[in-house]
Amino acid sequence: MSGRAEGAGQAGTAATTRHPAISRPARHRRADPTGPGTSRWVRQPGLGLAGLVPVIVVAVLIAIGAGGAESSLLVLAPIVTFALPVVSMIAFWWEDWPSTRLGPDWAGWADLALIAVGGIALTLFGEAVVGHLSLAAIFDPTPENLELSTFPVTMPLAGAAFVVMLQLTLVSEHWPLRLWLKPIPGGICAVVLSWAISILLYVLLLGATPFKGGGHGLLDPGVFGAVLTFIGVWQVLLFVMWRGWPFHYVRKQWVRFVCANVVTIGAGILTYVVLRGLPVPTLSALAGDFVAAGLVVGMLFEDALPARGPAWLERTVSLLLTLALAAVLHVALLALAEELHWNRGTPIGWVGHVTLNAIGVSVILHVAIGRRWPLARKS
Repeated sequence: MSGRAEGAGQAGTAATTRHPAISRPARHRRADPTGPGTSRWVRQPGLGLAGLVPVIVVAVLIAIGAGGAESSLLVLAPIVTFALPVVSMIAFWWEDWPSTRLGPDWAGWADLALIAVGGIALTLFGEAVVGHLSLAAIFDPTPENLELSTFPVTMPLAGAAFVVMLQLTLVSEHWPLRLWLKPIPGGICAVVLSWAISILLYVLLLGATPFKGGGHGLLDPGVFGAVLTFIGVWQVLLFVMWRGWPFHYVRKQWVRFVCANVVTIGAGILTYVVLRGLPVPTLSALAGDFVAAGLVVGMLFEDALPARGPAWLERTVSLLLTLALAAVLHVALLALAEELHWNRGTPIGWVGHVTLNAIGVSVILHVAIGRRWPLARKS
């Protein structure tokens, strides 16, 4: 809903409903960009257009920064995916910390360092969970022993940890952890819990043995990853683009918790079932296209649509814009990837890396962690 009320009947519910950080537009801005003398570049859509510059720069670095497209897919995709729970913790649990101590200019660098260290550490732990551990293999796209490679064997575990983290953060609204813990320990606990649940899913659904790997489970790793990505589609649609609609109508927290989790997970599974005739890598890439486009529309261009129309129209327009942008991303990125030379990686796999990791992470870093620095400053 982009922070706008749908009417008087909803106002009471909205006032008593605690939303995650991403649902509070003011959270992502340094100052109120209003007033007759305010530059158009600190108002939407100018703010979003200007934000495309840092977003594209970071996205390009993640997409090809490790020595080309294939090397970046093989090296950066696992590290960035494992870092995503840390990104979510800083963005949506810790809120303004550590900027309250370091100041906004230094906080971003501290956050980036924490994300990088956390991503590498969790990649090492992920390697251990799947049955092999090699620090050198993390940074080597072509290790002598390919069994030590982090891509693609660790990706289902990394993706599961991130999707579970978003369930705890956006879908569950930090509940019930926020009842007992303050934001900083609560965020750390959420990361630990997301890992515990992801390892459990890894064992139950993929049939693997922790710290040994192998096994045959109910799902193929590729199918497991595709289902997770479709759950991510619904997380972005319902809780980033539509700001928790329609669950904000449910007053009781535990009922809203159950409904939101069941619908999000169920819709993700159902979407995969409906589209399962397509190749699994294509499904994952298509879902990634939507996630990236949804973050651009719902976060980078938050509140860019005019407020004069009804909320249902705004939701419809945002969905149509997201679908259109997702289609453009898929066609353009796939055409580019197919012009490149590939050995271990694939063009469609790189498309998924660019959308889910490169674009998705860059938008979250710019808006939710960097708070649009240095664009949204008071003049």
